[in-house]
Amino acid sequence: MKIIDIKIHVLKSPLAEPFAFSQGWVRQRSATLVEVLTEEGITGWGEAFAQGLEPPEIAAAAVQYALKPLILGANALDTEVLWHKMYHATRDFGRKGSVIAAISAVDIALWDIAGKTHHVPIHVLLGGAFRHRVQPYATGFYRVNGQGESARLADEAIRHLDAGFTAMKVKLGYGVEDDIQCMKAIAEAVEGRGITLMVDTNHAYGRAQALRLGRALDGYNLRWYEEPVVPEDLHGYAEMRNKLTMPIAGGENEHTLFGYRDLFAANAVDIAQPDLCSCGGISAARHIVTLAQAHGVAVNPHVWGSAVAQAASLQLIAALPVAHHSLFAQEPLLEYDCSSHPFRQHLITQPIQQSGGWVPIPEGPGLGIEIDRSIVERYRVAG
Repeated sequence: MKIIDIKIHVLKSPLAEPFAFSQGWVRQRSATLVEVLTEEGITGWGEAFAQGLEPPEIAAAAVQYALKPLILGANALDTEVLWHKMYHATRDFGRKGSVIAAISAVDIALWDIAGKTHHVPIHVLLGGAFRHRVQPYATGFYRVNGQGESARLADEAIRHLDAGFTAMKVKLGYGVEDDIQCMKAIAEAVEGRGITLMVDTNHAYGRAQALRLGRALDGYNLRWYEEPVVPEDLHGYAEMRNKLTMPIAGGENEHTLFGYRDLFAANAVDIAQPDLCSCGGISAARHIVTLAQAHGVAVNPHVWGSAVAQAASLQLIAALPVAHHSLFAQEPLLEYDCSSHPFRQHLITQPIQQSGGWVPIPEGPGLGIEIDRSIVERYRVAG
């Protein structure tokens, strides 16, 4: 299964209505897609996640100039061998961030090829499916003005409820007082409706503010409190776990088994959230899941990318063991971004959608999706 070419597609689309998360304003959606071609005619697709406000061209350059020369001519089915080859070759200028996202894209594409070669979905290659459907949670509650939007966010909660979501993640980090006001309005809007809430501040606060917010939200029975402090502050994460009652989640800005080794050693999180398009791909996710199991940490992937990222996350979620086995164990959820994103619903011929509060795991070969090349060409940036 000889690799004969790697094509990189940088996609961009300006937003009609920009929105904010705690770290800045999102004015466009972007994606770095990688297409790996083999001599046998089997093609695999992967994605490098443009984390936060990251320009997608950074990972694209890493694929083009650092990774492509390494793996052209190699056997596409040597997923583990090629992962380590890419990691070792970039160790002196990689280990985190965009370079690992670039490795992620190539790795996901190689797993897509492997599934297509064996005519099975990736979760079969990962050891089988613990589940064939997953409950989605609505990620949203972004700001369009900044502060003082509690009434609009409460209305948004009702829309998610009417759409069939029973779990919702609220973006916070716009000032502790404003966060508290918004959460109060949202909780009151869905009170008595069986809704599970979680919050995500995208590391907007230092330890004191993060603790103050966490204590103020103690009564909402949150599924988790995500990225309460900056990813570098592992002791701050541990302090949140020691002083707050809700589970602490994080890891979307962590990378590879080496980064997660330190995260788990610090007793930093109850829930690890590797993003498959950023952490090192499916191969790295396998390493991370094994480490998490050994530390008794649950894994719930982060996903905010295109349909390729969604499909990859679903394949991993299917094969995820629960961290704490019981008759009524807590199952992983699918992050279902509800913000505007043309590369999510339109990029594949059969969009990934929730129905009746569930999303089925794709059962087609590889990622289980088919790319609509007309959408790739429509949003592709020449370069």
